[in-house]
Amino acid sequence: MHAVAFQNLSAIRKKTGNESDMAAADDRQSILERAMGGAQGIAVEHFDHIRRINDVFYDQVKISDQKAAYIFTFMLALLVTSTESRAVFTWSRYADADLSTIVFSGLLAFALVFSMVSAILVVLPRRVDKATSLFWGAWPHHREGFRKAAETRDIDYLFEQYMQNADAIAAIASDKYRFVGFAFRGLLLTVIAYVALLATR
Repeated sequence: MHAVAFQNLSAIRKKTGNESDMAAADDRQSILERAMGGAQGIAVEHFDHIRRINDVFYDQVKISDQKAAYIFTFMLALLVTSTESRAVFTWSRYADADLSTIVFSGLLAFALVFSMVSAILVVLPRRVDKATSLFWGAWPHHREGFRKAAETRDIDYLFEQYMQNADAIAAIASDKYRFVGFAFRGLLLTVIAYVALLATR
C-alpha cells in the first residue's frame, strides 16, 4: 500500500512539474505575443532584427580587433627578422647615406611606427556616453531598472536597450575601423618604403 501511495505521489509530482513547465512556456509565449503585436506594436520581426543588428555589430568589432592584431604582428615580425628595418632606427643609417637612402629609411621608420600605433589604438578600450544593461560596467546602474521591467514584462524596455546598445557598438566600431584604415595605409606605405629601400641599396 505504501508503494502504491508513493507511486501515486510521484505521478502527481510529475504531473505538477509538467504543468509548471507548460505554464512557464505559456508565459514565454505570452511575452513573445506582446512583442509581436502588443499595445506598442513591436513586431517580432523588428525585435529579432535589432537583436541581429547587435550580433552583427559585435562581430564586426571583433573583426576590427583581429585585423589590427594581424597588422601589428606583421610589423613586429618585420622589425625582429629584418636587419634593414631595425637599421632605420639607428643614427648611423643617416650619417653617411645618400639622399635616397635617407628618404626611404625615414619613410620606413615613420610607416612602421604609424602602423603599430594605429593598430594599438584599434584595440584600445573605449568608453561610450550612454551604456546599456548589456555592458557589464553599466550593469549596477541598470540592475533595478531591468528587475522592474521583468516584473511588468515590459518589452519596450528590452527593445530600447537593444537600440541603445546598437548605437553604442556602432560608435565603437566606427572609431575602431577608422584606425584600422590608418593601420592598413601604414602597412601599404611600409611595403613601398621597404621595397624602395632595398632597391636603392
